[in-house]
Amino acid sequence: MSVEPDILELIEKCKAGDRRAQFDLYGRFSGLMFAVSLRYTNTRIDAEDVVQNAWVKIFSKLDTFSENNSFEGWMRRIVVNTAITLYRKNKKHANQADISEVLATPQDIDASKQCDFTREELENAISRMPEGYGVVFKLYVIDGYKHKEIAEMLDIEVNTSKSQLSRAKKFLQGVLLHMEQIATPRVDDHSNIDE
Repeated sequence: MSVEPDILELIEKCKAGDRRAQFDLYGRFSGLMFAVSLRYTNTRIDAEDVVQNAWVKIFSKLDTFSENNSFEGWMRRIVVNTAITLYRKNKKHANQADISEVLATPQDIDASKQCDFTREELENAISRMPEGYGVVFKLYVIDGYKHKEIAEMLDIEVNTSKSQLSRAKKFLQGVLLHMEQIATPRVDDHSNIDE
């Protein structure tokens, strides 16, 4: 995927130290990069710190970007890696113990396939995941990293990444099933109705 000519021009100007071009590049991608950062942090303040540090890295590493790649993808990877660095600094992997696979029951899987949720409901459910396996879920499912990459990023075993993903899926299915049950009123028997 090649980079748009106007973005390439901005990149070249940024490499030359053009402050206006840096401001324009930042303005063009800051919202997207903040959204990525927010997915991996607990607070807006942490997300802002991650984005600020990521932009410093982006501007200092522009020479390493290859125009044959996606610029947005390249920046996204820097933001994710910066967020993971913060995560690793703040957590000593208390929730990262290697556990056996936790598989959802067939009934849970069938129930989740029958549900329709809005994007906001899904984002809310994902945000409720415990941080340890929530990070693995986001890296694997949302950003497309492989278990080996996740293991290296988080300094955990590949099997731990796989088991954390499994736990995350089970957790998410439970949250979504609960949301569906709340949204769908049950028809109670009429034995309690006074005559």
